[in-house]
Amino acid sequence: MEYSPPPFFNRGPPTVVRLLLCFLLSAALLISDARYKYLDNIRQVVAILVYPLQRLAGTPGEILDRMGEFFVTEATLRTQNARLNEQNLQNSATLQKYNALQAENAHLRELLSMRQRFPENTIAAEVLYAGRDPFTRKIIIDQGEQRGIKAGQPVIDQIGIIGQVTRVYPWLAEVTLLTDPEQLVPVQNLRNGLRAVLGGTGNDGQLELKFIPLNADFQTNDELVTSGIDGVYPPGLPVASISNVERNAAYLFARITCKPLAGVASYGQVLVLNWQSKSPPPPAEEENPVPSKKQKGGG
Repeated sequence: MEYSPPPFFNRGPPTVVRLLLCFLLSAALLISDARYKYLDNIRQVVAILVYPLQRLAGTPGEILDRMGEFFVTEATLRTQNARLNEQNLQNSATLQKYNALQAENAHLRELLSMRQRFPENTIAAEVLYAGRDPFTRKIIIDQGEQRGIKAGQPVIDQIGIIGQVTRVYPWLAEVTLLTDPEQLVPVQNLRNGLRAVLGGTGNDGQLELKFIPLNADFQTNDELVTSGIDGVYPPGLPVASISNVERNAAYLFARITCKPLAGVASYGQVLVLNWQSKSPPPPAEEENPVPSKKQKGGG
């Protein structure tokens, strides 16, 4: 009995027949779907079944795109943040300069109004720096002997007295402030006219009335002005206000502390007054020459 091996490939209809059948089936499906809409439900079901696969297939690309956007956005935000910070610093510096210029302009206007109160010559000066000695209260201004500044001239700001010139150089001058321990100013109480001597304590914000009796009528918040009796400071300029009064029977004098009204430790511009006291000069001594021997002897 003869045995033949099975064919290696099962042979069916020819390829042309298969192609023709597929073509006819496709045409029938197209015509039925286009005319009668038979495949809409099937299409919906297939779309629902395939959608998870589509999302899963597109996930790696979306992840890559989002990662790229994240890094690009982060770099962009860092750049914008750095630029905005730099611009903010520039705007802050400009605003600070504007505020400083505005404050200086207001100060100069007030100083100009103070200058117009004096018919005498006044010299505008700018404060360069403070004195190097920590035990004194002095400042250096940018005007000196070439502008006619002399030792002893009072120095004011837009509020009142801040000190007097104590040393003059060709292009600079040294001003001793009211708060210097060795500085004394004759003052007068505006409320009752009492006179006193105001001295510095070495503290920029504190002055002290010297040798005031316990029963003297000085009260807190009294305003003190220059009396003008020393011939150095013009009368009536604001100097200080009384901040504290202590009376202790164990001491001979009251302890009265004051707060300077003028900007002793502030502001950059001041006025130097070329002021001279209007008090009459002391009477001159009558000349009484000693007679010579010839005059004594009558010849």
